[in-house]
Order: sequence, then structure tokens, then C-alpha cells
Amino acid sequence: MKGAARLVVAGLCVAVGALVVGMIAGGAATPRIIPGLPDEGALTRWMLPLSKLAMDLGGVLTVGLLLMGAVLLPSDKGLLGKSAQEYVKASSWTALVWAAAAASTLVFGLSETLGAPVGDILGGDELTSYASQTQQGVALTLVVLFGVAIALFARGAITAGTAGGLLIFALGTLLPPALTGHSSSSPNHGLATTSVAFHLFFLGLWMGGLGVLVVHAVRKQKLDVAVPRFSQMALWCFIGVGVSGLASVLARLESWSALFTSAYGLMLLAKTAAFVGLGIIGYRHRTRTVPKIGQPGAFLRLALGEILLMGATFGLGVALSRTAPPPIDVPQDRAFELLGYLVPPPISLGNLFTLWWFDLFFAALAATLTGLYAAGVVRLTRRGDRWPWGRTISWAIGMVLLVLATQSGVAKYAPVLFSVHMTEHMIMSMLVPIFLVLGAPITLALRALKPAQRRGDRGPREWLTTILHSRAAKVIAHPAIATAIFIVSTYALYFTPLFASAMEEHLGHIVMTLHFLLSGCLFFWVIVGVDPAPTKLPYIGRVLLLMVTMPFHAFFGLALMSMGTVLASSWYEQLGRTWGDTPLADQQLGGGIAWAFGEIPTLIVLIALSVQWWRDDDRIARRRDRRADALAARTGGTGDPELDSYNDYLAKLNRRDAGSKADRTSNPEG
Repeated sequence: MKGAARLVVAGLCVAVGALVVGMIAGGAATPRIIPGLPDEGALTRWMLPLSKLAMDLGGVLTVGLLLMGAVLLPSDKGLLGKSAQEYVKASSWTALVWAAAAASTLVFGLSETLGAPVGDILGGDELTSYASQTQQGVALTLVVLFGVAIALFARGAITAGTAGGLLIFALGTLLPPALTGHSSSSPNHGLATTSVAFHLFFLGLWMGGLGVLVVHAVRKQKLDVAVPRFSQMALWCFIGVGVSGLASVLARLESWSALFTSAYGLMLLAKTAAFVGLGIIGYRHRTRTVPKIGQPGAFLRLALGEILLMGATFGLGVALSRTAPPPIDVPQDRAFELLGYLVPPPISLGNLFTLWWFDLFFAALAATLTGLYAAGVVRLTRRGDRWPWGRTISWAIGMVLLVLATQSGVAKYAPVLFSVHMTEHMIMSMLVPIFLVLGAPITLALRALKPAQRRGDRGPREWLTTILHSRAAKVIAHPAIATAIFIVSTYALYFTPLFASAMEEHLGHIVMTLHFLLSGCLFFWVIVGVDPAPTKLPYIGRVLLLMVTMPFHAFFGLALMSMGTVLASSWYEQLGRTWGDTPLADQQLGGGIAWAFGEIPTLIVLIALSVQWWRDDDRIARRRDRRADALAARTGGTGDPELDSYNDYLAKLNRRDAGSKADRTSNPEG
């Protein structure tokens, strides 16, 4: 491990050096101090970015170690191998470093916020208040708690499923601190927040995985499985980092000239240059070292340079977070601060189809799902397998509806008008899911994905199968649970303070809309889904469940129509909309939309169920005919046991009658 330790030290030195250079170049190291105003002191000025750097590196290394153990190294029937267990256990130590660095960042962050040296704030209650009442403080507190939790669970993890769950948890823990920094205060905070989340997600997988992979190579371990797997993932991570970085620049800079006229822009250019360099090295990996993976020396020489460049990128990234973006002239309007754009003009059908609003999260989701589905269909076609066009058309309709609901004027008016928000809700929860589940994406994936090369190992196909057969899937996909989630979550959202909280934060709006989509997909998977499900209802049971569920949505709409108070009233009051109906009248209109909308998906589902039921009966009849034909060929009968038995019975009666007639003929006096 001496070589690996030297590698870690070298990477840290490069990262710290890049941070120092960035702090000096950006002016954060030598701020203008006005006599008489509070000053946190030089200790906080330097320890805060160093603590953030340690926190970022600890988080990325934790992600990389868990990625190596759960995904990159082979497992044996769900159990981690010896090397994989070592990496997962090592992640418990990096997770503790992550948590400790987050705690240090919390302390020095309070010092900077209050403008007081660290020694003056540790004796009071300010730290507790900062950690529990401010966004940045709560985010860092979550990192501390989650980091400790990862450290505890990683010590005893022996299965790939547990390591994979910890990996997802660690990726989520990366997000809170960054989402409360410059991104939350950016004028286009929706785009900035989403781009930062994507950036960290892909960066953690890419840099963390590469760092641990290099350590694996330094330890002279086998690379024949881990490197090809990482190479496939690294390309997508590189694309994700590039796209999210570009979106982040667009959200923070008013013009391209700011890249060359501000310290923030120049540091962005330096980070971009490092990113391009990493891409070039990654390309050389794919074309030169991966085909020669049996020669680890070639891989190491290139990967060591990549690690040092990544360390510089991390240092520049932290220095960039300490540098204020160039000022942007924005309208002095409260609605603009909340929405990221001015209140749109009076609603009309033309505005709904022309005033498009780019939502990076759902645009990326639609592009990814469409691309994966198309790739699966193409693979089956090239293999000579048939995939029904009806399923492909259904999936395409679902994607078009998703894009219309999240990118068109519907998405732009949804935060402003409750009626449009309810329309978006109905589309995302009751229309889009129907067409998606009729597209049978799970069946397509199971047919298109290749099994793992090593027996007992887990590739994408095995992971998908494991998830489908897991206890969690059986519980969540149970008809009663899926129906309860579909119904109860709607009432819980709108008739509690959750709705107001979700409307006030862009991330809250994303989570809310994503919940509409996922809960709808879960429910309609049970009702009309083509894919295999843990619990399969008979068709009459599906029809009854649909008929029982839909009235609850009608009751929900009637409840909204009869309310005399406005939901999330403070949100709509701050927007200052001067046209259209009053918020209460618009809310009642939204209730009417919810009440009337249920008929459309009900009709679509009934038609789909009727077709599925007819096809299933026809399929069963044809199967019985084939069995009957096979049985007839073997026995010489009709192939139908009941009919053959009845024919035998008639034949016996006929023989008995024939015998009786023969007796009477031979003995006429009898």
C-alpha cells in the first residue's frame, strides 16, 4: 500500500496547490477589509476552503470505493469478493473523514457568516442555531449524519446489494452542500441547481471510480474486469459533466465575454481546460490502454497523470466556489427572484405552445429514457428478434407527453396558476405512466441486455432481475400498497404544508413532479402493465381496482372545488399576478380539472385491458389447441381428455347396444 499512499499524497498536494493558486487569483485570499466591520480572520479564510476541499475529496473517495466494491469488481451470487469487501470497508474510513470535514466546514462557515474568529463562537448557542436553522448549516449537518451512517453500515456489508444501496446513499449525500451555495442564489436558480446536482453526480462516479481504480492498479490487482466496466461508464460521466457544466455557466454568466473579463470566468476557463485534458486522456485510455489491459504499466502511466489533473480540477472547483460570480443585471421583481423569470403574459392556447421553458432535469430524463429504449429496440432488431411496434409507439407517446408537460408553456405557467399546475399533475401521474408501462421497458431491457460474462456475477441485467425479485419490490408493487401510494400521497401533498414547501424550492418542485410520475407508473404497472410484476392480478381484479381507485380522484377534485381558502397562499401572493382569475377561483378551476380528468385515463386503461384480456384468452386457447394436437398425435384421439372420455363412453354404450341386438337375433325366443 505504500505506492497507493504516495499516490494519494501526490493528489492531495496538487489539489491544495490548485486551491491556493485559485484563491489568490480570484481574490478570496486577500479580501478588502474595512476597518470597523466584522472580520473572521485569516484562519477562517483559509481553513474554510481547505475543509471544503477535504469534504469533497472524502465524499468522492467514498463513492469511488463503494463503486469499486459494488459494480466494478465481480461478485459471486450477490456476495462481495475479498477485494470488493476490502474496498467497501475502506469506504467506512473515508466516510468518517467526509463527516469530520463537513463538521469543520460547519464551524468555519459559521465563523464567516458572523464575521467573527472561531474562538469567539464556540462557547455560545450560535453553532446549534446555524446547524439547525440555516440552509447551509442543515445541509452540512446532514452530511455529518449521513457520513457517519455510511461508515457504520459499510463495516458489515458483505453483499453487492448492500454496497449498491450505500453507493446510492453516498451519491445523494454529495448534493446538499453544493445546492445551497451559488446555485441557490443564481437568477436562473432552477437551471443552476439542477446543473450542480448533475455535475456532482457524474463527477463523483467518474473521479471517485478512477481514483480507486488507480489504487487498485498500484496494488497490482487484476484489471481485466474493472477497467472495461469503468471505461463504459466513464464516457457517459464525461458527457454528463460537460453538459451540466455548460448549463451551470449559462445560469451564472450574463454573457460569454464575462469568461474573459472576470476572475470567476477565467477560473472557469482553467477548469474547462482541465476537463478537456481529462477527456483527451480518457480517449487515449479507450483506444490504447483498455485493449492492452494485460499490460498494467501502460494504464498506470496514463492514469497517474489523470489523477494529478483531477486533483487540480478539485482544487480549482473549491476556489471557484469561494469566488463571487460577476454581477448580473436582473429585474427588481419578487416573482423573478422566485421563478427565475418574469410572470408570463395572460394565459392562452398559443402561449402554452410557444412559451417554452427548459427544465434540465426532465429534459435529461426524457432524452436518457428515449435513447435507452431506442438502443434496446435497435439491438433486438439487429439480432433478428421482433419487438411489437405498438409498444414502441406507446413509449414515444409517453415521452412526447412528458416533454410537453415539463418543457412547454404548461411548465412555465404551472408555478403561476394552480389550474395549470393541476393539469401538469394529471398529465404526469395519469397519462404519461399509462403509455410508458404499455411500452414494456422492463421486458425490453431483459431481452436486450446481455448476461454477465462471469457466472454468478452481476451485470445490468442481473441487477434488474435482482431488484424485480427483491422484497422491497414485492412490497411496493403489491396492488394495495401501490394504490395507497397513488391515492394517499395526493391528499397528503395538497392538504398539508408540503405543497407550499415544494412550490418555494426548485428541488421541491422537481421531487413533487417526479413523484407524480413514479407513483403513476407504479399504479398503472399493477393495473395495465405488460412487464412482469411480483404480484399479478386477474383481469377482473384489475378492472375492479381501477373502478375503486378513480372515485378518490373525483372526491379530491370536489374537495378542492369546495374549499374556501387558497393552498400555498403566500406563494401566489408573492408572485403578484395581475391578470386572470383570483387565486381561489383558479384553485376551484383546478379542482374541476382534477374531477373531470379521471375519465380520460379510465377510458384508455379499459380499452388497453380489453385488448390484453382478449389477447390473453386467445393465447390460452391456442396453447390448449397445440397441447390437444400433440396429445392427439400421441394417443390417436382428439387431444381433448374430456371429449375423448365422452367419446369412449358413447362407444361403450354403442358396443353394449350392439351386443344386446346380437343376443336377441341369435335367440329370437329369448
